[in-house]
Formats: sequence, C-alpha cells, structure tokens
Amino acid sequence: MFLPVYLQGMGLGGGLIMAIGGQNAYVLRTALKKQHVSLTVLVCIICDMALIAAGVAGMGALIEKTPILMKFAKYGGALFLFWYGLNAWKAAFKNDSLDASAPIKAIGVKEALATVLAITLLNPHVYLDTVVLLGSIGGQHGGIAKWWFALGSMTASCLWFISLGYGARLLAPLFAKPIAWRILDVIVGTVMWGLAISLVV
Repeated sequence: MFLPVYLQGMGLGGGLIMAIGGQNAYVLRTALKKQHVSLTVLVCIICDMALIAAGVAGMGALIEKTPILMKFAKYGGALFLFWYGLNAWKAAFKNDSLDASAPIKAIGVKEALATVLAITLLNPHVYLDTVVLLGSIGGQHGGIAKWWFALGSMTASCLWFISLGYGARLLAPLFAKPIAWRILDVIVGTVMWGLAISLVV
C-alpha cells in the first residue's frame, strides 16, 4: 500500500543526494585516503536523516493545516523538480567529474568530525533539498504515508553514502570520467521530470 510512496521518496532523495558536489567529493576523498571513513559516512547519514525527518514533520504538519500551502507545495514542488531536472540535463553536456585526487592531510577524529559537519551543514542547498523540498512533498502524504516517503529518502541517503564510502576504490575511477556523470545526470533529470509529472496528475 505504501510502496509507491516509499519508492517516490527513494527516487527523489536519491536524485538530490547524488548530484556532484563538495560533500560527495569529500566523502570519496576521505574514503580513498582511508581516513575516518566510518565516521564520515555515519555523520552524513545521520545529518540527512535528521533533516529529512524535521522537514517531513514540520513542513508536513504545516501543510496539512493550511490547504493553500498544499497547492503551493504541489505545484511549486513540481516546478522546482522540473527546474532541477532541466539543470541535470544541462549538466549532462558538461565535462564535470568528481576529483578525488586533491590532497587531504592526515587529521584527528575531532577535526574530521568538525570538517564533515561543516561541509554538510554549512551548505544552504542541504536545507532546501531536505527540509523544504522533501519536507513539502513528503508532507502532501497524509498520516503515516509521509513517514514512508521519509523512509524512502533516508534509504537512498544510506545506500549512497555507504556505497560512496566503502566502494570508493571501485567508484573513484568511474566517477573521475565525465561520461559517468553525464549518464547519472540524464538519469537524475529523467527521474525528476517523472516525479514532477506525478505531483500534478
């Protein structure tokens, strides 16, 4: 019954989190250098899960109480997803790659924790993606369904960071190639457009 909602959350969460960026580059680089991999992956997952839960709980509750916000979240979310998908398609024609070769000095546990927290929480996009976007769309599902949506998004986050952190040796050569990101961007763009359509039909 809740499988479509769970898969929607997983698809949207995955599409947002897999975009090339500083956090993914940092996770990959620390993994390749074998420096505090478990700590880095765990912090990224916990932060994502907390922000997704806060978004779905807060934005969801607000949307449920305000019918006009429901319409705004529905069509605004669809518009944002279309724009996000369009940017993903544009990115598919660029020569971006994930550079994990940048030097990274040996650091202690406290410094590693502070660094990953800063990279994760000082990025304004993380709040837009998790609290606002996922919270708004997840909040459109009433009752327990919104938590299935959140669980799907959290699952995507867990799978991605675990794969990136512990599969770095395999993923690094792949994502160092622009073609890999082009294929990923095409998939992300298509998923985003599909989700945008599903919000309004």
